[in-house]
Amino acid sequence: MDDLTFHLMQLARRNEDGSFKTQANRRHMLKLFARELKEGGFKLPSAGSLKPKHIAFLVSEWKTAKLSDRTIENRLCALRWWSEKIGKASVVKRRNEDYGVCGDRTPKLRARGLDRDRLAKVHSSHVQASLELQAAFGLRAEEAIKFTPAFADRGDHIQLKPSWCKGGRARSIPVTHQRQRDILDRVRHLAGNGALIEPGRNYVQQKWAYDHQTVFAGLRNNHGLRHAWAQWRYEQLSGMKCPAKGGRTIGHMTMDERLRDRAARQALSYELGHNRLEITRVYLGG
Repeated sequence: MDDLTFHLMQLARRNEDGSFKTQANRRHMLKLFARELKEGGFKLPSAGSLKPKHIAFLVSEWKTAKLSDRTIENRLCALRWWSEKIGKASVVKRRNEDYGVCGDRTPKLRARGLDRDRLAKVHSSHVQASLELQAAFGLRAEEAIKFTPAFADRGDHIQLKPSWCKGGRARSIPVTHQRQRDILDRVRHLAGNGALIEPGRNYVQQKWAYDHQTVFAGLRNNHGLRHAWAQWRYEQLSGMKCPAKGGRTIGHMTMDERLRDRAARQALSYELGHNRLEITRVYLGG
């Protein structure tokens, strides 16, 4: 193991961000970066030696190898993690477009509302409540199953625990509509002091019940509820329809609209639990 790889693995051990799978993927990419830089003639003595020229070299190599934009985007995300952990965030440009990387971020018509007729076919009130939370707050399925209203319901917002969320990123989401308030009141009455897991079951068993019952009721692709919520929330924040719903793309916006668009995407990125502005294109279009 060369010096750079050794220091990168130490950096990864000191900063165990994200799930075990995320950490394993990151370590794999860091080792890959170290090898590619060495093969390219760069001799970095430590992780702190990273410079813009190294980023430019790596991106050039990936493009020469004809890697997909999505793959390069994932690798740039790992490089940003590296640069942020060594206190040199500016080494990697914040926009993938600045490297000529513009992956397909057009939503594939994934947004969908909650079909009430099909919801009625779900016989578990706990599964029904989880689906309603997904539609009302843009939660992931795991978050909606582990949701404990006695902890989460703070009146004007909900608070999600790190252990419920992807990557361990806790977050809060404001309550801005009476429909959300009504759903929270029903969920609190149903769950009491517990989560939306039926008595006698653990999370894995409840997730199996969720998957089985939603498929039986014809409620597939429920991540689309999250997409629909994101598009509704964007309009609420910006006062504009998002591009995925027929709104203007960034290239056709006025300066004022661009400022509103960016502010809305920044807020929404946090509320979705991503904290990456570019990921909002998946939900909203460009």
